[in-house]
Amino acid sequence: MEFDRRTALTIGTMGVVTARLSMLEASPAAEAAVAPTGPVTETLLLTGADADHTVDWDFQVTAGRRAGEWATIPTPSNWECHGFGSYHYGGDLVPAEKGNYRHSFTPPASWAGRRIFAVFEAAMTDADVRVNGVSAGPVHQGGFYRFRYDVTALLRLGEPNLLEVTVSKESADNSVNDAERRGDFWNFGGIFRPVFLEAHPAARIDRVAIDARADGTFAAHVALAGVTAAARLTGQLRRLDGTAVGGAFSVAVASGTTTATLTATAAQSPLWTAETPNLHQVELTLASAAGTPLHSMVERFGFRTVEVRTGDGVYVNGKRIVLKGANRHTFWPTLGRASSPRLARLDIELMKDMNMNAVRMSHYPPDAYFLDLCDELGLYVLDELTGWQHHYDEGVGAPLVKALVERDVNHPSILFWDNGNEGGWNTALDDDFGRYDPQRRAVLHPWTTFSGVDTSHYQTYSSTAAKAAGTTVFMPTEFLHGLYDGGAGAGLNDYWKVMGGTQRSAGGFIWALVDESVARDDRGGALDTNGSSAPDGILGPYREKEGSFFTIKDIWAPVQLASPAYYDSVFPASFDKTVKLVNRYDFTNLRACRFTWQLLAFPALGAGTGHQVLSQGHAAAPDVAPGATGAVTLGLPAEWATADALRLSVTDPTGRDVTAWTWRVRKAPDFAARLVKPATTGSVTATETATDVTLVAGVTRVTVGKSGGRLTGVRRGSTPVSLVNGPAPAGGAATLTAFSHFRDGTGWVVQCDYSGDLASVRWRLDANGWLRLEYRYRATGDHDHLGVNFDYPEANVRGLTWLGDGPYRVYKNRLRGVRPDVWSKPYNNTATGASGFAYPEFKGYHARTCWAVLDTTEGAVTVVAAEEGLFLRLFTPAVGADPQNAVVTYPAGGISLLDGIAPIGNKFHGVAALGPESRPNAATGDYHRTVYFRFDA
Repeated sequence: MEFDRRTALTIGTMGVVTARLSMLEASPAAEAAVAPTGPVTETLLLTGADADHTVDWDFQVTAGRRAGEWATIPTPSNWECHGFGSYHYGGDLVPAEKGNYRHSFTPPASWAGRRIFAVFEAAMTDADVRVNGVSAGPVHQGGFYRFRYDVTALLRLGEPNLLEVTVSKESADNSVNDAERRGDFWNFGGIFRPVFLEAHPAARIDRVAIDARADGTFAAHVALAGVTAAARLTGQLRRLDGTAVGGAFSVAVASGTTTATLTATAAQSPLWTAETPNLHQVELTLASAAGTPLHSMVERFGFRTVEVRTGDGVYVNGKRIVLKGANRHTFWPTLGRASSPRLARLDIELMKDMNMNAVRMSHYPPDAYFLDLCDELGLYVLDELTGWQHHYDEGVGAPLVKALVERDVNHPSILFWDNGNEGGWNTALDDDFGRYDPQRRAVLHPWTTFSGVDTSHYQTYSSTAAKAAGTTVFMPTEFLHGLYDGGAGAGLNDYWKVMGGTQRSAGGFIWALVDESVARDDRGGALDTNGSSAPDGILGPYREKEGSFFTIKDIWAPVQLASPAYYDSVFPASFDKTVKLVNRYDFTNLRACRFTWQLLAFPALGAGTGHQVLSQGHAAAPDVAPGATGAVTLGLPAEWATADALRLSVTDPTGRDVTAWTWRVRKAPDFAARLVKPATTGSVTATETATDVTLVAGVTRVTVGKSGGRLTGVRRGSTPVSLVNGPAPAGGAATLTAFSHFRDGTGWVVQCDYSGDLASVRWRLDANGWLRLEYRYRATGDHDHLGVNFDYPEANVRGLTWLGDGPYRVYKNRLRGVRPDVWSKPYNNTATGASGFAYPEFKGYHARTCWAVLDTTEGAVTVVAAEEGLFLRLFTPAVGADPQNAVVTYPAGGISLLDGIAPIGNKFHGVAALGPESRPNAATGDYHRTVYFRFDA
């Protein structure tokens, strides 16, 4: 965690060492490169440093599980996650629990003469603190904010002391409850962030607020305390490696002074952006008039300028930026809101891996080390005062704004302050943010227009297009709600064509990063999302990657293909060994990236999964400025066209994988020709009854019904294969008008003709056991599905191996993010975000399938497509409770061969309110497809 950056400089024993190690884990680059010139603030941890490193305290909860029992609890933590109290999601917290904490500690005798504070990073929600039986000060109200008490006079140095804290889960202030405790999220209780003692020199630097601009101007607004004689405050700018930037600068400080401002200019210092997170530090020293150091500290910052240009856009360092982000709660299933630098880094790395450059802190300020990591790794931040549709009263809210801004003011990653959410703002607090922020960052009211930015939530596609074309900067702080796999990546391609390219669009934030599922220890560890309230994530509760993760990564990649034709996974016929690109970075020229090509060979059916790299090489990175179009030339060998596929990968200047495209050089007919060889010997026998015709080739027996021309039975030797009742039209109906069968060389044909939506079906069993199905159908107008269905018992299925775009299922409005390869996955019945939590999900639509092997209890059922573009549908996925509009339609039957599939809606919008890719399939007349089946042990 961050202990005001001074912690990294602490010299001492006991918990001090632990604090320093935790700081290093959070921010390895934050360690001061030079020793401070004067005494520093020393820190003694009383809890553990974070949820990964805890210390047991004595604990008693007043209601719920284990009420009235004195036990121990790890701190920091939420007590519900350790078997105490009750779980609550929003609403009134009944019963109103309180937690009583006790902890004994011994502060160093060497702290004599210092000013000592007990600092709480946060406690939910009201905290009454006593030291050695004496109140440390007024009850603190507000569950997400740092607070402290001067306990100098209450401590016995060098002796055991007793800290007692009563934490009330409900606040005595109704506005705190309305703002924090009634929100649409899980509510917890407890000391969930660290508690520590800070020992300052008597004359001290209390805090600093920095304003460092892109032009190199620097100002440090310093709060001082205990200055009882004339002194001097000196600053020295440094890079993180300790190299001095310019010379020292100072200002005289008179006795009794409580504020001072230091200014300097750093010419041509590297600037901070999310793409170039260049950090600096300032060493501040308060010294006596005679030059004796009294107190030193080091604070980290970045040079950068943030502007909202009215009617234009959001600018960083004079360049317009587009924010690509998610809303993030601090959450872990077994920890609640307690966290650690490890978990913070995990979330940030996953966001960066999705090519996000921004995060909104919904709906409260995060742990300080999360912001440290955003500074270091490069992520723009919207930092938020709690308020979910209700707000703090001014009396309790003003101190919380002060606490929020004073703690977070020096993070260059923070672009905006959010004053509550969705009506949860008290406008009387708007001007409070600027009192403590010399940068005067804009204050937003998320879901409405304020400070020149329209942040309205959950717009339809048409209203999004209208707002993006309007006169106000548009940046929705919530859009494309990701309930149950609807939204998030689904629909994003259309939205981003509008939001990612217009002058007044500043991007937006998808709801939400993770499924917020509590591992209920009162239910045997079962994951609880409170029904449809919280399974909104791009990631699962333990950060499992759902399908939208890869769609977002693809669409938000800062390197995009200039030609839409290249987004098809089949290689374009006009390929000339160059790929045209668009640079969607805000600051980075593509010459700083790395381009790598690979020629791939896919394994034969039954020979494994993945691919073999035949050859590879690097392409010279093109000189393409941000916003410009250029091309990368691939130095492919002459035999490149003999490969199965070509892959082009892009990594950014830090080595992070940005994007990759895989194009199949070989098409579906090529793979079909490899797999399906015509029989050269043997023959098929046919037996006709009044109801059906049975064809026999070796151990394979296929029966076709004469009343409908559909498959009515398959056997492999004595083993039945339960693929039946197809092909049936995926939409509409068909009436059999003619039925015949006849020998065809080494095979036997059953020919069926229809009126209605199906035109004809031809079955042909070859002597080698391959069953060919040719079918024709006609369709015009709008349709959810185009193709044919079969029945197969889901209970018999064990897994799937296939060559196609995977490994995730797709929808009509979420086709990007999958890639061609040979994939394999076991059967699962995951309801995305609600149950199962096994990814990728087994069931659903699978894109551009060349061949697939369904592993069943009856043997292997192989399907081979003779033409491109087949969607293989496998069963109907399970869905959680109350999906609202986050639904997708599936045709009848269990297995479908489709030319057109359905889109999915999201929580707030049905597909009709979304973009062009969410519209039904516009059928164009006659369709024809050939598919081969084989049934093996």
